[in-house]
Amino acid sequence: MNSAKTLTILPTVSRAFLDDWLAVLRRDCSARQMADFLDKTGLSAVNGARGRVTHDQIVRLYQMVVAETGDEMMGLCSRTIRPGALKHLCASVRGASSLSAALFRFTSFWNLLLDDYEMTLENDGETLRMALLPRGDQAPQRFGHMLLLKLTHGVASWLAGYELPLTSVGFCFERPEFAADYPILFPAAIRFGQAQSYVSFDASVGPMPVSRTEAEMQEFLIRAPRDWIFTSLNEHALPLRVRELLLASDRLEAGLRDAAQQLHLTPRTLMRRLDAEGTSFQGIKDGLRRDLAIRDLAQGGKSIEAISLDVGFASAANFHRAFKRWTDLTPGAYRKKSRISAPAQGADI
Repeated sequence: MNSAKTLTILPTVSRAFLDDWLAVLRRDCSARQMADFLDKTGLSAVNGARGRVTHDQIVRLYQMVVAETGDEMMGLCSRTIRPGALKHLCASVRGASSLSAALFRFTSFWNLLLDDYEMTLENDGETLRMALLPRGDQAPQRFGHMLLLKLTHGVASWLAGYELPLTSVGFCFERPEFAADYPILFPAAIRFGQAQSYVSFDASVGPMPVSRTEAEMQEFLIRAPRDWIFTSLNEHALPLRVRELLLASDRLEAGLRDAAQQLHLTPRTLMRRLDAEGTSFQGIKDGLRRDLAIRDLAQGGKSIEAISLDVGFASAANFHRAFKRWTDLTPGAYRKKSRISAPAQGADI
């Protein structure tokens, strides 16, 4: 597998995945601010049930909203999390004696700030589990829960120096229609309808020493949330492993039998396991084609004909029809409407 190649491709998520967040922003921001956010991130062109949002767009929207509103949780908590909170959090955890001690400081920090939830940290000898316990009967904010759990995973991975595997992830809300987006963010088995929202690590990582410099902390904060919002740990999520195998093949030509062989599974077993995770081989392949096409159309360096060949279509006409089915836009319309500015420093796309 060409690792340099895989690092340049990050999955997209559905527009529906952002709707909870955007609803909060519309409540707290003026119509002019919202229009400015959507225009400058290119999200004004991403509409409809099939609209797709890139990693860079999420990062830019987060950074713009934090700068505009002065809230590092962007209205997702009942209390404003003022600028500098994440810096103090990182300064606190990087001085811990071990990863488990850092996670204890992490939960203690948030319990000083959160009115809606209490964060707990449990170690049963097999797993380290960070959970969100509601302090009232308010409905869970799905995007807010995701962001806090991703921040937990992201900070822990930053302290460890590599992306830590998760043993399981749970959410207290029911399985949403965009559930297929969650494995892109969390490299683990994901369960919905749980008593609490939580992330779990193998307890063996608890004694791990942590050591980060002031300069490394500043870089992590400047790039936020680029280094922790999406996952790159593919070996712990079967759909992402299949995606990587496809990406490594010439023009995505690998078939189900090829992927199963490389994963040491029978085709039937692979199909069954993917079905249990709410996806399929063809669905993963189409998603990768779509994400590659979105990246190349936004960058503007290739013709539509060249893109259609690169993602495995025999003709541009077939590519046009598929892209319209995936996004509700033709490739030309997507390219025209995309307002992708130069990526932030260190961008992967």
